[in-house]
Amino acid sequence: MPSQNESQRLATACANAMWATDTASQELGMSLTGIAPGSATITMTVRHNMINGHGTGHGGYIFTLADSAFAFACNTHNQRTVAQHCSITFIAPVTEGDVLTATATMVSKLNRSGIYDVRVSNQRDECVAEFRGHSRTIRGSVLSPEATPTVSPEL
Repeated sequence: MPSQNESQRLATACANAMWATDTASQELGMSLTGIAPGSATITMTVRHNMINGHGTGHGGYIFTLADSAFAFACNTHNQRTVAQHCSITFIAPVTEGDVLTATATMVSKLNRSGIYDVRVSNQRDECVAEFRGHSRTIRGSVLSPEATPTVSPEL
């Protein structure tokens, strides 16, 4: 079993590798602000081009923010992991200029399946959406073998 420091180093390395090629999250102005084994935090400011016909933030952008946090959280163990099923409940509207924070937390992980909850809040820490993602590991690892931090067994 890896130590907490080794697990954190692995999670950080995986996040850095994923972020380097995640143009979707980057182009939407997202920032990865926290990473730990089984969890991730990403922020995004609601821009003018994210506003819908009702004058509020389009739900698709809120979903995408939550989905990005989910993706980073479930890939912290260096196993390529994808979404199997996701759902979101919108709780309150967001407006242009709101700074949204999506915090993903692992609820359970067994074999190839995982469940993650993502809370999306605004700059006043008011919950605006709740997302649940079901993950599935697939073949391969996030890091190339030469980039994988060495993890020593516990004594």
